[in-house]
Amino acid sequence: MKSSDSEVKIRAIVVDDESLARKGLTMRLAQFPQVEVVQLCKNGKEALAAIAEEAPDLVFLDIQMPGMTGLQVVENLQQDNMPMIIFVTAYDAFAIDAFSANAVDYLLKPIEDERLAKAVAKVTLQVERKQSAIEKQRLLEIVIGLTGKSKLAINEWLQNPDEASEYSDRLAIKDGSSTTFVPVRDIDWVDAAGDYMCVHVQGQTHIMRTTMKELEAQLDPNIFQRVHRSTIVNLQRVEKVSSHINGEFHLTLSCGSSLKMSRSYKDKVKHFF
Repeated sequence: MKSSDSEVKIRAIVVDDESLARKGLTMRLAQFPQVEVVQLCKNGKEALAAIAEEAPDLVFLDIQMPGMTGLQVVENLQQDNMPMIIFVTAYDAFAIDAFSANAVDYLLKPIEDERLAKAVAKVTLQVERKQSAIEKQRLLEIVIGLTGKSKLAINEWLQNPDEASEYSDRLAIKDGSSTTFVPVRDIDWVDAAGDYMCVHVQGQTHIMRTTMKELEAQLDPNIFQRVHRSTIVNLQRVEKVSSHINGEFHLTLSCGSSLKMSRSYKDKVKHFF
């Protein structure tokens, strides 16, 4: 899943011993909605304290500062608390040292608008990739928690989703004198409405007279899982999982629907958050 700039959030700290430079860069960063400047620091000591307190994603770090240089700030950071670094300086002689310190980018004062935009775009891309990897891992772990299958088994299933199984590949839904055959793979989710099941398929809703238990028995549990006493979801459609203060979870599907996961199912996923 690729996030847009509006979804990516980059918490940043600006470090420069010149007040005008701090304020100027902060004002220019306001044009990038994904960037939120959370603190301004005037020296290395303040920077280390702010990084420890805020755990930012990104630090714009002036190299030449009295007392402690930007390079020394990086040397004093803990590896497990290392944000992305963009060095800022008036002297390009520091470029080699900056990149040897694993900086994401290096900006020369006065900073050109185009260079600043490219640097922010580079950081945004790295954050997107990191978030995508985390989200994919989270979804994999949730599928493992819901199905009880091992990670290896889930990966094998993902690589061979069309292998034969004991479960039907379509549902026969009667409507008066006619019968509609719905491919099971096209089902997004199912919810109960009294003695009927509402089967949601590619923007359409089919009404099926059966019980949740009976319908659940027809569906492959590797693909379909109950996340609420009245809701079954196609795990392949889940794109995002959001936790809420009240202990519930919301599942966002690829079709745009948002489903609530009941608290009674919390024990299946709570250790992944």
